[in-house]
Amino acid sequence: MLDELTETLQLKLVNPNAHKQRKLRETVDEYQLALHDAFDQDCDTQTKTNDVVVDYDLSGYAKNALKQYVPNLLDEDTYDADELREETHPVRFTNEGPSLDHKPQNAIEWYVKIPHHDDYHLWLPAQPPAHKHDWLEALYHGDAEMGECQLIERDGEWYVHMPVTRGVEQSRSASASEPTPIGVDIGEAALATVCHRDERGTPTTPTIWSDESREVRRLRKTYFTATRRLQQREAARLDEEYSDELWARIDQLIDTVSSDVVAHAQTVENPVVVLEDLQHLRENMDYGRFMNRRLHGWAFATLHAQIEYKATEHGIPVATVEPAYTSKTCHACGEKGYRPRQGTFKCTNEECWVSEYQADINAALNIADRYDPAGESQPQTHSDSSEKVAGDDSGGDGACLTGPQDTLADTESSNQSETGTAGAR
Repeated sequence: MLDELTETLQLKLVNPNAHKQRKLRETVDEYQLALHDAFDQDCDTQTKTNDVVVDYDLSGYAKNALKQYVPNLLDEDTYDADELREETHPVRFTNEGPSLDHKPQNAIEWYVKIPHHDDYHLWLPAQPPAHKHDWLEALYHGDAEMGECQLIERDGEWYVHMPVTRGVEQSRSASASEPTPIGVDIGEAALATVCHRDERGTPTTPTIWSDESREVRRLRKTYFTATRRLQQREAARLDEEYSDELWARIDQLIDTVSSDVVAHAQTVENPVVVLEDLQHLRENMDYGRFMNRRLHGWAFATLHAQIEYKATEHGIPVATVEPAYTSKTCHACGEKGYRPRQGTFKCTNEECWVSEYQADINAALNIADRYDPAGESQPQTHSDSSEKVAGDDSGGDGACLTGPQDTLADTESSNQSETGTAGAR
């Protein structure tokens, strides 16, 4: 049996240029005129509202939202009509209008389509709220439904409020046994490594997705090599089409691995999927001059978000823990060690039975061990987590390339200076 969860995501539209600002303002102004016209004419039915708003220069999605909204405004049992006549109302769109696009190769991954009028719409980069990326992943992959959206201007900034509803299995009832934390390490050598301890505290047989990681790195290398040639030839449109196809293949790999991780968790009694907390990693993304070829950036965060929402869908609790030094701490004795190679951890404690261990499995066990049933991470035992440690396998890179173009005249109206900085949009 499924429970329904609903969350309203507040997506901030990032730096719309002057042309897009003008189009957004046109939509807001036209919407206010249509709404107040229908309101002043006491349109208390959808038919009456339609007769008024039909001639306004708005998308059908905004008009349909008005047909539902205005009669409700005139319900005196619900609203104070005199006060509402003086208000500026958010622009509403029925859920068929706005949509999401995902450009994982870009500095800002998410784009939202804002209907303007007729078949004309604007694509704008959007910044989701912290810790809500799993909701966007669920919506983008068709595992959640969008409700009626609102376009809002506040203090010179533009936002889209997007209600999202998804069905999740009812949380598993607690049994006499303790929860089993399953550590999930997301890294470069292996896209994901999953391990937990049995009832005696012994590490179980891990599952490692290293072949998928090699394939992602191969695809990324192919992508950056090919697109550099295309950009040198000024083949921007071919570059964009090529990148979309190739990154879709990478996204498919991530989708498969995230599903496999959750399937693994389902085989364990009272599972809790434990992930590293990536909020500060997103805030400190490095969009460097080498276009950040490493896997870490978007793949790290995308896989994290997909595991989170898929586990939740199956009624499996998800916890996040402090990520610092999970790959450089011995899972057996707790001493800080080092990694002479990407896949190897060495413990410096001469009395510890661990001398050399597979680094990703060691990290997964540390992640699992930091799980606290009270909901807090285990205390950090070494230096500040904000310190950037050479060789650490935390995700912190991303890429910045060209995003989706707007339709019709919007593409033609972009000035030359904006065209020259398309990669930063």
